[in-house]
Amino acid sequence: MTTSRRPSGRQFPADFLWGSATASYQIEGAAQEDGRLPSIWDTFARTPGKVLDGDTGDVAADHYHRVPEDVAIMRELNLQAYRLSVAWPRVQPTGSGEFNQAGLDFYSDLVDRLVAAGIKPVVTLYHWDLPQPLEDEGGWANRRTAELFADYARKVAEVLGDRVHLWTTLNEPWCSAFLGYGSGVHAPGVTDDEKALRAVHHLNLAHGLAARAIKDVLGPDTPISITLNLHVTRAATDAPADLEAKRRIDTIANEVFLGPIIDGAYPQEVFADTAAISDWSFVQDGDLELIRVPLEVLGVNYYATGMVKHGTPAGGDGTPGPDGHRSSEHSPWVGATQVEWLPLPGPHTAMGWNIEPEGLVELLVGLHERFPGLPLAITENGAAFYDTVSEDGRVHDTERVAYLHDHIDAVGEARDKGADVRGYFVWSLMDNFEWSYGFDRRFGIVRVDYDTLERTVKDSGRWYAELVRTRTIPPIEAAATL
Repeated sequence: MTTSRRPSGRQFPADFLWGSATASYQIEGAAQEDGRLPSIWDTFARTPGKVLDGDTGDVAADHYHRVPEDVAIMRELNLQAYRLSVAWPRVQPTGSGEFNQAGLDFYSDLVDRLVAAGIKPVVTLYHWDLPQPLEDEGGWANRRTAELFADYARKVAEVLGDRVHLWTTLNEPWCSAFLGYGSGVHAPGVTDDEKALRAVHHLNLAHGLAARAIKDVLGPDTPISITLNLHVTRAATDAPADLEAKRRIDTIANEVFLGPIIDGAYPQEVFADTAAISDWSFVQDGDLELIRVPLEVLGVNYYATGMVKHGTPAGGDGTPGPDGHRSSEHSPWVGATQVEWLPLPGPHTAMGWNIEPEGLVELLVGLHERFPGLPLAITENGAAFYDTVSEDGRVHDTERVAYLHDHIDAVGEARDKGADVRGYFVWSLMDNFEWSYGFDRRFGIVRVDYDTLERTVKDSGRWYAELVRTRTIPPIEAAATL
């Protein structure tokens, strides 16, 4: 029997925002319909050996054709907000030039349906589906991509306007830069450390330029956010070499984004750590001023923790760090040489990630202490498990319920300790294409049968709906009876 490490019954205030999140390529499907052209993930997924079982997002969860049904499910789950992402190649197929009216109409209709259902739209402009023609010109290693991203952001802002509750520029730029251009386990599958560092800066620049474009269209008070997968990494011991290993990971995992986006400067350590790779001459005068834009809220994605020590260089050593997906002989931890990731005790999710809600408390309280005036929101948190449909037709995903129970309680504990956390978005609304793991990993609180595309609300979804309704964390065992 799955039990909680934390008590039930914690209450949240009336103004705390409850939602769920998805990403365009992971759920939409319709990859070649209504003017949409390929993204880097279309290309990557169709490359043999890149995605488990050769899966692609061509159909995914078929959300593109099932918006009314999916919005109805959101209402059934009592969601107050829905974090969606816009597929750049659906609204601007080549990443520059003409926009695609059919794509713009799709998102406009989706936002209208959300608003009509009383669900606040939280719009992410980039969740990794870069138009392939831009990658052909260098992708995020090319400064022009950041400039074109601002043009795209401006157009989406013009179309969706003030119907959007919160604008999020980028989702997890760490993954885009270091998994996409460092280890190569994510699209576009490049393994070039220097390009990964260029991608870091151009993603940061894209955030700043897009935020300014949105505010230019909708007004200076338009709420802007960015979502970061900030890593909680601990040193194995207090030995100076192990503490230095942790410092290097913290720098390349977190500080290369927090520094310029919030503080307006890159940490000096990153230049020293990567001096053998790049002189960072791609950072132009005025860039840091452009990048730093006041945030309405900082989005935080959290799944697991990591532990490091001085030792074998990261990558290719059989012990992957908490970097998201699959191992590679190329390390995503650019500049973090002589760092070894250590296996952590269970329990673990189907992703192999350890379950440690205490890490979320540590992260949130630490952010609050460092940026005391900056509101926070959990924009992704959830767990993959190998769900099955029981004879009664239900999905009794007790492990996921326990995971959500304990992590939501951890959010409450962080709030008790002063962290200004304004909302929580469970990942994910529905089972979907889980990047390089294809359809093998299920994160949804709604099950998708990939043969019939039928949706079934799991016990975790029923439990979450009750949490939102009462604003009180229900017992884990209540999930099976709701």
